[in-house]
Amino acid sequence: VQLQASGGGLVQPGGSLRLSCVASGSIFSFNAMGWYRQAPGNQRELVGRIMSGASTLYVDSVKGRFTISRDNAKNTMYLQMNSLKPEDTAVYYCYSVENGSVNWGQGTQVTVSS
Repeated sequence: VQLQASGGGLVQPGGSLRLSCVASGSIFSFNAMGWYRQAPGNQRELVGRIMSGASTLYVDSVKGRFTISRDNAKNTMYLQMNSLKPEDTAVYYCYSVENGSVNWGQGTQVTVSS
């Protein structure tokens, strides 16, 4: 299954974006899906994930601002990002976990700047 991330762009501080991660096949059996991000000069860090039972986990820096959801019928996971800050600027990558195997999508650039 291939993952395709989209929805990135340039937004002002305080603005919102919604990223999508579309799978080429069914995501119903995925144990987990989630998002990482990587800013220039930094290591890739986990943003958050959603388990098959819909429970979610977020890194402290995005709690209360970001929301991950998944629509099994559309084979899509979303990352709703509100109250964006310049420090959220990064390339965002989606991933999936199925039976212990991790699959990555390509990144989508998010830039938060005035």
